[in-house]
Amino acid sequence: MTLHLLTNADVYIPQPMGRANVLVAAGKIVWIGTTIPQLDSTLSVQVTDVAGCRLIPGLIDGHAHITGGGGESGFSSRVPPVPLSRFTSAGVTTVVGLLGTDDTVRTTGSLVAQARALCEEGITAFCHTGGYHLPPTTLTGSIRDDIVHIDRIIGVGEVAISDHRSSQPVMEEVLRVAADAHVAGLMTGKAGVLHLHLGDGPRGLQLIRDALDISEIPARVFNPTHINRRKALFDEALELAARGCTVDITAFPETHSDDEWAADQALMRYLDSGAPPERVTLSSDGGGCLPVFDAQGTMLHSDVGCPSALSDTMRKLLLAGHPLERVLPAFTQNVAKLLRLRGKGQIQVGADADLVILDPDGVIRDVMALGQWHVYDYTQCVHSQFEGGRL
Repeated sequence: MTLHLLTNADVYIPQPMGRANVLVAAGKIVWIGTTIPQLDSTLSVQVTDVAGCRLIPGLIDGHAHITGGGGESGFSSRVPPVPLSRFTSAGVTTVVGLLGTDDTVRTTGSLVAQARALCEEGITAFCHTGGYHLPPTTLTGSIRDDIVHIDRIIGVGEVAISDHRSSQPVMEEVLRVAADAHVAGLMTGKAGVLHLHLGDGPRGLQLIRDALDISEIPARVFNPTHINRRKALFDEALELAARGCTVDITAFPETHSDDEWAADQALMRYLDSGAPPERVTLSSDGGGCLPVFDAQGTMLHSDVGCPSALSDTMRKLLLAGHPLERVLPAFTQNVAKLLRLRGKGQIQVGADADLVILDPDGVIRDVMALGQWHVYDYTQCVHSQFEGGRL
């Protein structure tokens, strides 16, 4: 077993710690200190001089279509699975997969299998059960049983609301799903969240506001995403965050629409609003189809989400002069807290050795996942088995 000693790092926990050295063993952070530790000469130690660059926790992507998304304009429009290096090259060391519009051909079983494949390849992957539609597509026939009995499943979603592709769920359906997720979370210590896709329909977040008004289900269970797709929707999300929900900003490709907030703008507007800073996250929608429809629901054109949108958004924020310690929690610590991912999102002794080194320009230089270098000195070191057409 090789130990890794990272020296002369500017450590962000994500709060700034200052210069320190970090020792990694067996996939964990085992020591942090300002002096170089004296290690037995018989040990195999790889020393990496961070050279004063910023060392941050690995990014957590809480919303990615790891089996691929799409399918809204025919079977040939189905997006293929996202390969390992698309995540690690973006600094993503933990990912949560989900199904979208297609929860018929794509299944929760295939989602669990892909999450396990990514784990075998060296990162951490979880998933949600279900998809856009209710009643949900599950593996065992029950949301509660899926979360309780399937190791990789931590919540349910993305259930679509305010979208013409949704099953047009009513309040009773949403409450039943949220209750099952919540109770399963209590039983297991898992996240137990209801992850909600928000379309651009005029009803916005009304269904969730009503659910909070009439039920006893904790606000943390309701987790809306894509809140920056419309400015009015974003304002609604600020109100939900004040009530205890964690809201998720999507790093969409820029369309230059006057009625949306780019991810970097949305995060700063959220933080400047006075809303609880711990209740906002960012995700990539990696592998997901990003369609544009006409008034009749026919897809006009589409793009595909990419995990690199996360690191690109963070770099844009840094280049604009925003302090790293202010923006970093939304990519790391906040996600880990919402999803109850122990050992993730922070640099501390006992945490998983998921680490990213940023060069002075905010570009990813190195990525370590569970103690293994996936990117080293700007070079991709680890690929999935079938990347690059190796069949």
